[in-house]
Amino acid sequence: MGPQELSSPKSGGPRRFPAWLRKRIPAEGQSNAVRAVLEELRLATVCSSARCPNIGECFACGTAAFMIMGDTCMRRCNFCAVKHGAPAPLDADEPARVAEAASRMRLSYVVVTSVTRDDLPDGGALHFRRTVEAIRRRTNASVEVLTPDFRGVMDSVETVASAWPAVYNHNVETVPRLYAAIRPQADYARSVRVLEYVASRHPSVRTKSGLMVGLGESRDEVLGVMHDLRRAGCRMLTIGQYLQPSRRQAPVERFVTPEEFDNYRREGEAMGFAATAAGPFVRSSYRAVNLTAQADATSQENGV
Repeated sequence: MGPQELSSPKSGGPRRFPAWLRKRIPAEGQSNAVRAVLEELRLATVCSSARCPNIGECFACGTAAFMIMGDTCMRRCNFCAVKHGAPAPLDADEPARVAEAASRMRLSYVVVTSVTRDDLPDGGALHFRRTVEAIRRRTNASVEVLTPDFRGVMDSVETVASAWPAVYNHNVETVPRLYAAIRPQADYARSVRVLEYVASRHPSVRTKSGLMVGLGESRDEVLGVMHDLRRAGCRMLTIGQYLQPSRRQAPVERFVTPEEFDNYRREGEAMGFAATAAGPFVRSSYRAVNLTAQADATSQENGV
């Protein structure tokens, strides 16, 4: 892929991505087959809705991260390309269709995320649970859930966690200071409590979180978030470069270098995370199975 451009936060004019943020367009591979399954079964993916830069690679490899409860989010986060507004009613048949897609795609590891549904009494927790259970009935795949904060209602968190997914993922996304600008309807402490609840009540379920860098945070602030997550019992961490999906979202303040990402990865290892993925193209669901395998290997080495 050739050089790309985005708006400069200071000048308002275009600037080029640095060399380490250029990706080659992968061969089609299984992309057409994946798109056909998703279209036939009327399923959304966070890959498409969030304009993930890794979509070509993941689809070509025959994988996708399913996004349940529709494609319209009730919150307006300033980093996210997922459309927002009034969502449609829940589709009771959706869990079965996700399971069918996982079966057809022959997935051994399934990532299920969702839009935020503050309109639902339980935030959609039971729908998450039914999706996990449907996948388990239809396949032998491990399931990773990436959930919203459920407005901090721990009964909803429990509904999902007690379905025993392999991984319970909830992203803090950024440092506390930037929440008002980047995640105005979310709360940093609430997100940390979600992870702490799962880690303490369901220790056999691996907990995971992620954040973006390049939004104006400092290194010390990132390290502070990492310490908070470890104190909450979080075992897996992803750190990636924020890329502005369109001019409607927050601008990129800085491109973090590969060397800085390597430093964050080493810091994560030193803090005791079982697995830390840090790099320009790292995303929460990107190569998720590999990060889980790394966490399992580390746990076995440490006798956990």
